[in-house]
Amino acid sequence: MSWQNPKIIWKHYRAKKRAVQLKEQIIDYLANKENIPTGFNLQEEILARQEKIRQILKAEDERWQDWHWQLKNRLTSEEVLAQIINLPENQKTAIRQVSKNFRWAISPYYASLISSTEDPIGRQAIPSLEEIRDKQGVKDPMAEELTSPVLGLTRRYPDRLIINVTNQCAMYCRHCQRRRNIGEVDRHKTKRVLAAALAYIKANPEIRDVLLTGGDALLLPDRHLDWLLGELDNIKHVEIKRIGTRTVVTLPQRITPELCAVLEAHPPVYINTQFNHPREITPEAAQACARLVKAGVILGNQAVLLKGVNNDLAVIKKLHQELLKIRVRPYYLFQAKQVKGTGHFITPLEEGIAIMEKLRGYTSGLAVPTFIINAPGGYGQGPVFPQYVGRPNR
Repeated sequence: MSWQNPKIIWKHYRAKKRAVQLKEQIIDYLANKENIPTGFNLQEEILARQEKIRQILKAEDERWQDWHWQLKNRLTSEEVLAQIINLPENQKTAIRQVSKNFRWAISPYYASLISSTEDPIGRQAIPSLEEIRDKQGVKDPMAEELTSPVLGLTRRYPDRLIINVTNQCAMYCRHCQRRRNIGEVDRHKTKRVLAAALAYIKANPEIRDVLLTGGDALLLPDRHLDWLLGELDNIKHVEIKRIGTRTVVTLPQRITPELCAVLEAHPPVYINTQFNHPREITPEAAQACARLVKAGVILGNQAVLLKGVNNDLAVIKKLHQELLKIRVRPYYLFQAKQVKGTGHFITPLEEGIAIMEKLRGYTSGLAVPTFIINAPGGYGQGPVFPQYVGRPNR
């Protein structure tokens, strides 16, 4: 076929013109993404803070890698936090005020990612006066307490349900949807409560999918998790087990070879985690994900759209592109819920839709999560899509 053919020349011209147009569409993002560091880019800064925290807590290097030590030494004092980051007196006073209403705790590891109270990591971890100024939110916007046929169990869908196995987390996120369950004492569900939940599942053969969450389900001891997964394996109509956890983000030391051996023994296991910003993607988090993948676990991410954290197209796009590099598939992007004390994180619904509109067709389909809102009253989740019909370039 000759390149002198007018039709071929015309098609080649059109292709080159289209390629130029596509390149122009991504120029702004390529410039912006360079100003959005990942945890890999900030390693020197993070390691310096880790050393500082180890000195403050009088911990040797090997203790830092012990997830039990990390849990035991969560930061719960504004005075200790002030030794790690700049914390003016008015902010220390604010933390004391908020803690009378809402508990807080930060793992030493996650604290090492924080550069200030207003950076995307600090906003997720450090209490703010905005929490007690919020008059709009409710304690249980998803009406979980009205969809719990058995203690510790939530059922909102025909073929799947949730077992809340603990109220403990490595860090108490300031945007937490279940902050009503966080008491002064960390408690795992008793074996008797879990046995009742298992009995309910056995009695309802339409249940094929069980999600273990909390709190953070991976804070159960290995032997408890092994027992619970084994019991679910013994229920013939349960096809898959899912685990909700932020430990790969807030406590990657939890992903030990012993834990991975437990998970590998009970396939199929799906884990959904919650990375909300590229800064959370560190070498430690990547290693934790690699261990889980090697154990046969399928990883997904359920980010939350949070004002002042990630409500920016370039941040969301880079987050999901970076997640694919560590073998975590973007699954959901949640609109923040109307939880009491979290109103300052909520973005207009239109903002999330606008972000989604500039993702699909502008990056890999694998890097595009589904934008989700939760219906009030316990009626479950629903996807929200931009209107693409009649629009080009998708």
